[in-house]
Amino acid sequence: MTVPVPRLTTERRLLREHPLVIACDEVGRGAVAGPVAVGAAAVDVRAVRRRIPPGLRDSKLVPAGRRADVAERTRDWVTAADIGWASAAEIDEVGIMRALGLAALRAVEGLRGVGIDLDEAVILLDGNIDYITPVGGRPLTVVPIVKADRDCASAAAASVVAKVARDALMARLHEESPAYQWVRNKGYASAEHRHAIREFGLTRHHRASWAIADAPTLF
Repeated sequence: MTVPVPRLTTERRLLREHPLVIACDEVGRGAVAGPVAVGAAAVDVRAVRRRIPPGLRDSKLVPAGRRADVAERTRDWVTAADIGWASAAEIDEVGIMRALGLAALRAVEGLRGVGIDLDEAVILLDGNIDYITPVGGRPLTVVPIVKADRDCASAAAASVVAKVARDALMARLHEESPAYQWVRNKGYASAEHRHAIREFGLTRHHRASWAIADAPTLF
């Protein structure tokens, strides 16, 4: 099967009307443990003139052993990148969609902290739902695009940067609670993860409001 190669067609179109494109993509939405992460990758006209890093794809399409290298080269390619987080406790408190919005806003505000001007930027959001605007305290221009992480290089950049960071976090949390094997399942509902939940119960990193023990096995 041919692996889709992301391009910069959409970014170049948006850059005709905006000086900056900030692509956002989430990682960990369907997990039952750990935070959700939203990557934000900013590109300007200079960035889209440069060659897309070799191997850059939606993080799900990049082999696990190559993701860290691809993420490092991606950070060098984009104008700036950051990651926003929403904890399991926040997901329990406000629900997954609002938590995604909070994480995205934190990622975008992180870009402001490194000198990115948000006022005239357009946010390219992977998916068909704008989960940023309902929680935003400032007006932002958000353009949801289905399969953006597959087709748009900036969204693929946001995806892989967030995926590497979240996987690394789950590996660290594994050392705290090794019975759940987060180093392997990254907080998703694998059979071994659900078995450990039944045997040992929930940790503070589990999304307690979810029907975790009976969640479907995702891989």
